Amino acid sequence: MFIRPGKTGIQLRLHELESSVMDVVWSQRLAGFTVTDVLRTLQRERDIAYTTVMTTLGRLHEKGLLSRARDGRRYLYTPALTREEFLEGTAREVLGATLGDHQAFAMLAEKVSDASPQELDELEALIRRRREELQGD
Repeated sequence: MFIRPGKTGIQLRLHELESSVMDVVWSQRLAGFTVTDVLRTLQRERDIAYTTVMTTLGRLHEKGLLSRARDGRRYLYTPALTREEFLEGTAREVLGATLGDHQAFAMLAEKVSDASPQELDELEALIRRRREELQGD
């Protein structure tokens, strides 16, 4: 697991350009997009080469964040995860790698003590769904 100290959000796990690319993909809800689609957006903010974006999309594919399908001589990319799924997975990995299960549960209990009624309802629904999954096994 690759963690970038001092960073938050998607930059915790991704380099700056990878974060920028995924931000474009997620914020514009891109699906079935090409290198050129991302390049056009990034060029509004910085001077960047086509090959740099192409290489970055390839790396994001290798990391499992993008899926791709050949379309003639080019690839069409689609996000493999939503931003929320990526951030949830990152949180799970960080907690799992740095804390044992007991410590993670203790932190959760501490967080729950500060939760709003809506957050408690969401947590209760998650627990209910997990119990149903376990009963179905």
